[in-house]
Amino acid sequence: MSDWSSKQYLKFKAQRTQPAIDLVNRIEYTDPAAVLDVGCGPGNSTEILHEAYPNASILGIDRSKNMIESARSVYPHLDFLLCDAQTELAGWDRKFDIVFSNACLQWIPDHPVLLRTLMALLKEGGILAVQIPMNTEEPIHRILQDVASQEEWREKIGKPRFFYTLSPYEYDHLLSELSQDVTMWRTTYFHRLHSHQEIMEWYRGTGMRPYLDALSEKDQGRFEEEVYRQVVSAYPKQKNGTILFPFPRFFFTAVR
Repeated sequence: MSDWSSKQYLKFKAQRTQPAIDLVNRIEYTDPAAVLDVGCGPGNSTEILHEAYPNASILGIDRSKNMIESARSVYPHLDFLLCDAQTELAGWDRKFDIVFSNACLQWIPDHPVLLRTLMALLKEGGILAVQIPMNTEEPIHRILQDVASQEEWREKIGKPRFFYTLSPYEYDHLLSELSQDVTMWRTTYFHRLHSHQEIMEWYRGTGMRPYLDALSEKDQGRFEEEVYRQVVSAYPKQKNGTILFPFPRFFFTAVR
């Protein structure tokens, strides 16, 4: 997968940041000394953590060089580290009061191992706080899968597993083995967009990337044309001209 684009991601900064704000507001921890932001992206979630915990030492990590460079440029008062959470966190000797992750873990495989690794980074009584998009049943994902399965695209794209999200029941089972204090909830955000093109722009920065990465530049355009045609049909305009774009997200906190 090619490197992430912070510019593309931040086209919808307010909408992408709101779940991080909501998650921070549910963390019941007073005055933490050390906080880790896993998959910090361009630093918007790390800044939210800094605003909530101004006295804490906060570290944002991400595997994308582009994202880390953007974060360091926009938030020079915060600390960021290029780090692959899948391969580089196990065995860290640093401990944190809060390990936070907003819209990142869906890209990382083997969540039974991953959750144990993240919990191991916590001090006793520390909190793991996570938000994961859980929107694979939404029209946009069904459209992407439908188009990718067409004969024209099937051989070029294949059928890799792009997202590693588990069900809430599976997360409950895993977390119950790691914590006696687990809270889970799900929120659907209804984003009010102004055009179907905005839906395409949103997904170019996230969920459409694995499909586009598998295609040549010429094929990307034709693939997007077919996706766009179906998006227009699946997301009707409201009488007021806006387009409602539902986006379910799953949250959990677990105390070590």
